[in-house]
Amino acid sequence: MRVAVVGAGRMGAAMAIRLRESGAEVVVYNRTRDKAVATGAAIAGTAREAAASADTVLVSLADDAAVLGAYSGPDGVVAGLRAGTVVVETSTIDPDTVRRAAELVGERGAVLLDAPVSGSVPLVQQGQLTFMVGGPAADLDRVRPALDLLAKQVFHVGQVGSGAVVKLAVNTVVHALNQALSEALVLAERAGVPRTTTYEVLANSAVAAPFVAYKRAAFERPEQAPVAFSLDLVAKDLGLIRQLAERVGAEMPQSAVTRETVVAAVAAGLGAADMAALSTYLAS
Repeated sequence: MRVAVVGAGRMGAAMAIRLRESGAEVVVYNRTRDKAVATGAAIAGTAREAAASADTVLVSLADDAAVLGAYSGPDGVVAGLRAGTVVVETSTIDPDTVRRAAELVGERGAVLLDAPVSGSVPLVQQGQLTFMVGGPAADLDRVRPALDLLAKQVFHVGQVGSGAVVKLAVNTVVHALNQALSEALVLAERAGVPRTTTYEVLANSAVAAPFVAYKRAAFERPEQAPVAFSLDLVAKDLGLIRQLAERVGAEMPQSAVTRETVVAAVAAGLGAADMAALSTYLAS
């Protein structure tokens, strides 16, 4: 299979490497060429060139503006699409942005699947991501060979836009858990119990979600662990969650408190730090 990857950030680069190492032919486009080169895949000079070279185009970008910018213009993804190409949009963005991108893709006779992922870079490397896919089931079947190289689970959740909705619901829980874990560790430390002791108990208790296991190093050794999900992106997610909640009339009091804390941590200079640095902010 030949897959184009547009966006070589942490997740996009990891997916490109995983696909290439699993036997797929991969071409990568990224605005910063060095990041694309680091994947070891073939390099495209533009998003249009990348899209034109593949039957499956996987997009992984930071936010709504980056996504719409990548799709648009003479050198954008849409300009390179052929009829029948399937675009797999994995970015965490507003459902309305997904639907707008799907319209642009559809004008070329191609199709967009709304397919954000749950998981971190280590889970990409292990092929253990979870995909939440909105769009036609028949088109999902066409790209399953590529997704199965990356994923432990692929859920078809409805029409285009549904994937983005479910991803924001999942991240509502992830970000609340990150804050609850941060608060618990700070509480125990202030009361004289070492962080590692508390974490050992949490990791073997009723709250031992997969998140607790794979974030352990980031919480216990923050100065050594690589950044997997930065706090500025957490703030972006929580803003999207608030927008969707306001649009549909959902009350989200816990999410609102989490967002206030994260925004304050970013304002304190921790935006580029891993999300586990929320515990550093709360301990300060």
